Amino acid sequence: MHYSYRIEQAIRAAAILHKDQVRKGEVPYPYVTHVFGVAMIVADYTEKEDVVIAALLHDTLEDTDYTEAELNEDFGHTVAEIVRSITRIETNETESWLETKKKYLKQLKAASEDALLVAAADKIHNMRSMVESYYENHERLIADFGNFLEDRVLMYQEMSNIFNRSLNNAILSEFNHVFEEFKTFITEVERSREAH
Repeated sequence: MHYSYRIEQAIRAAAILHKDQVRKGEVPYPYVTHVFGVAMIVADYTEKEDVVIAALLHDTLEDTDYTEAELNEDFGHTVAEIVRSITRIETNETESWLETKKKYLKQLKAASEDALLVAAADKIHNMRSMVESYYENHERLIADFGNFLEDRVLMYQEMSNIFNRSLNNAILSEFNHVFEEFKTFITEVERSREAH
């Protein structure tokens, strides 16, 4: 993957659009660390510039005021379609976390291979970040995500099923490895919660 003007524009757009956002955890890292991480993972598994750009911008429709029309105009239809297909559909306030995630799983089943590559990289980075951030602080993890730990593992398992059925890319090996580490970590967290 070669660095390009469009990649630079996507980096700048991501930095501006996510500028006031931070990641959950003890250290409030700027949110762009996540999208840059996802883009770096994606770049290991594709030479397609549009897919790397979509990775850099994958959370813009969900977490910023940036619109699909603006994304399409700035970066083209392919990028906009990838980002749209892995963006959670807006839900009403009465829907549970689980209902929202089930809608997302339905979207993933219809997503292109390029979109699934970005989604897999997103989950790899999320799982790694969670394990690294909370490895020695289970109480903080439970405080930040406690009500949904088991549901989160179940949702990742459903995503894993989709990726392993529909994604023909070497990233599967990395995803499956990270997911196994994540499940082991969550089991340890649950044990420590039961012990208290």
